[in-house]
Amino acid sequence: MPTYRDEVVVLRTHKLGEADRIVTMLSRRHGKLRAVAKGVRRTSSRFGARLEPFMVADVQLYQGRSLDIVQQAETLGSYGADIAAHYDRYTSAHAMVEAADRLNEAEATPQQYLLLVGGLRALARGEHASRSVLDSYLLRAMALSGWAPGLSECARCGRPGPHDTFVAQLGGMVCSDCAPTGAARVHPETATLLESLMAGEWERVDAASPGSGAAASGLIAAYAQWHLERGIRSLSHVAAEPGGDR
Repeated sequence: MPTYRDEVVVLRTHKLGEADRIVTMLSRRHGKLRAVAKGVRRTSSRFGARLEPFMVADVQLYQGRSLDIVQQAETLGSYGADIAAHYDRYTSAHAMVEAADRLNEAEATPQQYLLLVGGLRALARGEHASRSVLDSYLLRAMALSGWAPGLSECARCGRPGPHDTFVAQLGGMVCSDCAPTGAARVHPETATLLESLMAGEWERVDAASPGSGAAASGLIAAYAQWHLERGIRSLSHVAAEPGGDR
């Protein structure tokens, strides 16, 4: 059977039979993949530990009738242990891979792969507050999928900002004429933080107040879950405010 190689991020796994696993991966060149890793639950497995969630690997697969088969796996990024050792990192990483798993095949591009690898690497190294890494990832992943929130102009009519109302259902920040009655106002610091998270301006992100960080996180979670059409379950376990390990 034909074989192929690719770089992948492991999103999730589940048991198959007594010793196998089905591994769901986001790959660099082939989109999302689901493949059987035979015998990886045995202690003698040569590459079982390389196919755990949050791991980045170079894999060789061959095409099966229904599911492909993992033949080889070489570690490219071993982030699992450093992420799992910190609750903030672990829950944020779970939310990131769950969001990546929601991508349809057309959205699972090389850019999405690289974005997820970069986010997991940042979490493993503790470069920034874990919730901030997650928030920045969600904004950028949505933008790559064609759902970039309007932040500097009204998302509905295009009127230049700044504006002080964020409505997920309307696509982001909206002007006073487009804002529905009762829509919550956004503090200017929170609005600036949203733009910094989208642009990856980490000095500004790291200097933001906890209150602005928590407010921005709530808006981003609402926006991502609205456009994904169902909730990201892992977000319920993520701390409400950025902070924790650095």
